Amino acid sequence: MDKFTTLTGVAAPLPMRNVDTDMIIPKQFLKTIKRTGLGKSLFYEMRFDEEGNEVPDFVLNKPAYRKAQILVTGENFGCGSSREHAPWALMDFGIRCIIAPDFADIFYNNCFQNGILPIKLPQAEIDKLMDDASRGSNATLTVDLEAQEIRGPDGGVIKFDIDPFRKHCLLNGLDNIGLTLEKTAHIEAHEQKASMARPWH
Repeated sequence: MDKFTTLTGVAAPLPMRNVDTDMIIPKQFLKTIKRTGLGKSLFYEMRFDEEGNEVPDFVLNKPAYRKAQILVTGENFGCGSSREHAPWALMDFGIRCIIAPDFADIFYNNCFQNGILPIKLPQAEIDKLMDDASRGSNATLTVDLEAQEIRGPDGGVIKFDIDPFRKHCLLNGLDNIGLTLEKTAHIEAHEQKASMARPWH
């Protein structure tokens, strides 16, 4: 998993509540088990019309936000079914950080397992960042995970909270598999001891 330390990138405003996982990546794109290639289908039914043409008014189709790495959005982001394809699609598009008042629990957990930093903030601070994000190509934010700070284009700083263990995992690029591999020496020592104690196994 890619480490998350400091990210400076364009923030796209998506002022919508209850964005569910089917809106993030519609069900027809769930046939793959690969984590790559899903970015082109992110928010498909909002980004494209029935003929497959881009909807020019959708934020990620606007020239200033085509390479956005941060998403500022509304409450209950990632609700609906517990599809891991949702963070895969966001990551493949290039979104590494999502800032919202709150998230659906399973989606929130899946973000950490896929190298995406979900940040919860009070609505008043979301409103400030939404205003910053509305500046188009000047909507650049810096997210510093070590310092737990978001720095805006005008130099303003917003602090955020994060669970220390989740922070450690993101800073070091550790998903559940990575955490297990950190214990390889202990696992091998246990297996060796167990096989000596029970050679008939």
